[in-house]
Amino acid sequence: MRKYETLLFEEIEPGVGLVTLNRPKQLNAISGEMLDEFNELFAILSKDDAIRVLIITGAGRGFCSGANLDDAMIRAETKAFSDPEQFLKQVQERFAGLTLGLRRIPQPVIAAINGVAAGGGFSMAMAGDIRVATPQASFIASFANLGLTGGELGSSYFLPRLIGVARSSEILLTGRKVEADEAERIGLVNRVVPREQLIETALSYARPMLAKGVGALKLTKRVLDQNIDAPSLAAAVELENRNQTIMVFSGEFFKLIQRFFKGSGKG
Repeated sequence: MRKYETLLFEEIEPGVGLVTLNRPKQLNAISGEMLDEFNELFAILSKDDAIRVLIITGAGRGFCSGANLDDAMIRAETKAFSDPEQFLKQVQERFAGLTLGLRRIPQPVIAAINGVAAGGGFSMAMAGDIRVATPQASFIASFANLGLTGGELGSSYFLPRLIGVARSSEILLTGRKVEADEAERIGLVNRVVPREQLIETALSYARPMLAKGVGALKLTKRVLDQNIDAPSLAAAVELENRNQTIMVFSGEFFKLIQRFFKGSGKG
């Protein structure tokens, strides 16, 4: 895997990848180059079963401050602002691809939020499957503060599903800051831990996953994504039935259940 300019990637333990947003002077703001590098990384991870779980964090004191508003891609004088169609194609859809990419890769994603997660950084954190944060972390849906709608990069999809519609409406409409302690209390993050324990805590979630099969992790992530919008219990169970049948015939099931029969002979 090549060296990136805006990201750092390493396999910190066998099967666990750590991607660090590496623009600390800009609080890891998302640039066009970062989007391109994430797309390249996602393409690799989609084909690489050696990495079973992905942890994402930020360098320095911020997780991600959102879009880099001074990036060449979104300066007002560029072609992207010549008409809405150009903007949709050249800017909006490229940014949205970041959270879509995090959901599409087969690996469970653990967001280790070390500081401010604002705008697109907030959406990126919500796109994770599990979130751990430091006391210094904060979350800001800054879109409405910039004259935009509160729905951006999946925020209007993720947030109500994590904390409910009432709280989400207030946070997205006001654009206020949510501190780490509140985020834990309302279920936005799983745990708040001291900064020095952040990555180790993320690993404590990742390690049990490594004992699971690749298919089990991938299909569990997919069924959670799909069944949260299932039109009925019957439709949800039908998808579960299909997935379980796939896994029974994958070869892992019969190996793993053998331990339940050991020592159960007549005596």
